[in-house]
Amino acid sequence: EMLETAINEEYYECDVTINGTTFYRVGIRPKGNTSLSSIANDPDTDRYSFKLEFDQYVEGQTCWRLDKLVLNNNYADATNMKEALVYDMFQYLGADASLYNYAAISVNGEYWGIYLALEAVEDSFLLRNYGVSSGDLYKPEGMGMGGGGSMNGGGADLNYIDDDPDSYETIWEGEVTDTTDADHKRVVTALQKVSEGEDLESYLDVDNLLKYMAVHSFVVNDDSLSGNMAHNYYLYEENGQLNLIPWDYNLAFGGMGMGANGAEGVVNDPIDTPFSGTDFFDGLLENETYLEQYHAYYRQLVEEYVEGGQLETAYRRIREQIDDWVASDPTALYSYEEYLEAADMLYDTILLRAESVEGQLDGTIPSTDEGQRADSSGLIDASFIDLSVMGTMNGGGGGENRGGKQPETGEIPTERVAPTAFLETEPVAAEMAPDAAPGDEPPSDAETPAEDTSEPASDSDAAGSGDSTETYGAGQQPGNFDPTEMATPPEDAGQQDPGAAAFGDRGNGPGGNRGGAGFENAAGNAGTNQVWQNALWFGGCLLLMVAALILAGIYRRRPRVKRRRRSPKALPPAR
Repeated sequence: EMLETAINEEYYECDVTINGTTFYRVGIRPKGNTSLSSIANDPDTDRYSFKLEFDQYVEGQTCWRLDKLVLNNNYADATNMKEALVYDMFQYLGADASLYNYAAISVNGEYWGIYLALEAVEDSFLLRNYGVSSGDLYKPEGMGMGGGGSMNGGGADLNYIDDDPDSYETIWEGEVTDTTDADHKRVVTALQKVSEGEDLESYLDVDNLLKYMAVHSFVVNDDSLSGNMAHNYYLYEENGQLNLIPWDYNLAFGGMGMGANGAEGVVNDPIDTPFSGTDFFDGLLENETYLEQYHAYYRQLVEEYVEGGQLETAYRRIREQIDDWVASDPTALYSYEEYLEAADMLYDTILLRAESVEGQLDGTIPSTDEGQRADSSGLIDASFIDLSVMGTMNGGGGGENRGGKQPETGEIPTERVAPTAFLETEPVAAEMAPDAAPGDEPPSDAETPAEDTSEPASDSDAAGSGDSTETYGAGQQPGNFDPTEMATPPEDAGQQDPGAAAFGDRGNGPGGNRGGAGFENAAGNAGTNQVWQNALWFGGCLLLMVAALILAGIYRRRPRVKRRRRSPKALPPAR
């Protein structure tokens, strides 16, 4: 029923099992804008993105202190990793951004597909980043044209309009936390001061915004304020100071439909005029001190992240995690061959983008729109890059084999995870491991797709072997997140592959079907040893129970001996 009415985005109940721990009466619903409507109108697929709300039906319920989990279907992203790498960059610079990892999902015991798992930007996100006295959060959805377009989107483009709060109705309609007129007035005041360029540090979280600007413009995501769409970001206000939190990067690196002819424009996108849809960032870019710091964060991305090896580490880790799962994904929007080609193309695109940015920082390549139009002779040659290979807005689904190389039965591949393994594995907290390393070596009998000849995955067999855990951002930098406040993971919690997961169907009411294993995701590093340990413990407990039952039976069969009642002793004489 939920799939048939997905466009309504209504919550239904399900049981969710993550790494062997079951959470009951969890809310689940489809999510998305264009991706949701596209899947709903496509008769060949039900691969929706989902939201899991742990406290939708049970007040105060969390998944190891996480209140909401987002599962993205990688729509219009044949690489399956654009968002993962973008969030990796945000976390590398220490920007306020969601934690992430991959989840291999099954529904009522059948493998459903490999998804990107993201920490939702809601209460637990605010608590992790800003503490108990956090401010107000908005998610404006101004689908109208921003900046130089014909519509201001009700304030969603963050341009100052006037002093009337009603002029910014799109911002208030997107409130995530409960807000008041006084809260709205602080936002309007801050937008006015920002537009005037006055005392920016009093009205902006300058350092975090500069990090946001550097990553956002590096990955050329025009499905947001850097294009003409005034959406796909969160606005955070605390004590009159504004901040932005990133969201939705499946259309980064030209995914808005630029195609093969737009590759040179994406690779050489100007870094000093990156936002065409808003004037919100102009004051920061026009200030020499802030511009210098913005460039410094850009240099970190180029010299440390890309050229320093962090990109290669993250890329290889992700490929080792998901290659084999993508190969058998029964709902994949692109074939496995398309995925391999797209993943390689993404890596090459990022390398060229870094080369162009470095040239812009050094002054050998124009860094503004005007400069590039005046002199395009020094731009990086991207003629061999075909952005459409990586997926575009105009082509959310891939080629002939929409479902990849999935088993016809849709069952979880037995060489990776058997459904019974989930309940036999100790739970691991859904968290980010600060010092994580790439995934463990898979077992020798793991199946490697014959088609996978890509260089980055050549030194590893198929990934996703054994059980695995729902951890966010393994190998990432956690910022101010303290993993000791969460449930304690095993020592090698950072070395995990995505696990098979399943939703247990409950329907949308108390009478729904409680069947199914739940959303299951077991720990990859528990592996065979953990299963044997659990089996021995189970066997020992079973033997003790049998012995107790036998002793109880023997005791009940013993003949009872009647006892003679004794006369009460005479009381002593009264004194």
